Amino acid sequence: MSGHESTITVASYNMRKAIGTDRKRNPQRVLQVLEEIGADVVALQEADKRVGTRGAAVPHALIDDHGLYRACDFEVTHTDKLGRLHGQLLDRIPDHPLTAPLRKLDFRNLGWHGNAILVKSHVEVTDVEAIHLPNIEPRGAVMAELAVGSVELRVIGMHLDLSGIRRRSQVLKILDHIEQRHRVMPTVIMGDTNEWRLNGPSLSAFDERFAIADCGPSFHSRKPVAQLDRIIVDRRFAIAEAGVHMSEAARTASDHLPIWARLAVPVT
Repeated sequence: MSGHESTITVASYNMRKAIGTDRKRNPQRVLQVLEEIGADVVALQEADKRVGTRGAAVPHALIDDHGLYRACDFEVTHTDKLGRLHGQLLDRIPDHPLTAPLRKLDFRNLGWHGNAILVKSHVEVTDVEAIHLPNIEPRGAVMAELAVGSVELRVIGMHLDLSGIRRRSQVLKILDHIEQRHRVMPTVIMGDTNEWRLNGPSLSAFDERFAIADCGPSFHSRKPVAQLDRIIVDRRFAIAEAGVHMSEAARTASDHLPIWARLAVPVT
């Protein structure tokens, strides 16, 4: 692309706790879809289970074994009484082959209120933060400041209010969070907005600094008609390409299809 030296690919995926349209939980299928897209940075929604300790729907060990991505650690946990009891139990029983399956249980969450960010090995994570959003139902956002080669960018993953009552105030909270950061950095905001209208009050809160990538409908994955999932890009980046990933695996892995955008990085 004339005037640009490289591109960065980002993606957003509501993975529905790894439960597919066949009603089967299959975390390997989620990783297969992510491998098909091959984005440098991925924002996930519904990446943790909803009940119990709300552990990762795609276990950390599975991500590590797969090897393509690593999860940003936001140093927050939803661990409840079950997780604490598990830890206390392990402290009291001897290390023995018969207890090995119990020791392999992993109650760690992947993100914050289901929001997670995965990065490829060449991406350096320089800072992370969980963002508390005004909410009626449990909602949040996560932020990672990254270096992709010589390019620095801030990525925010979000899952906005389903009811719509707090959706605009959540966007304003995210924008205020960006303003309060100690460094000015091009920012990409992506996730499940739960907003059916492009001119809806939540999306219209993004000002002239941002452009919304025209990815296309991503919900429902069997017959996509709604653009609920969005990638919102700082205008310091140009959107070279954008789309919805519609492979056979993607059509069954979740009720949402993943979206992606290829961002052209200006020559500095």
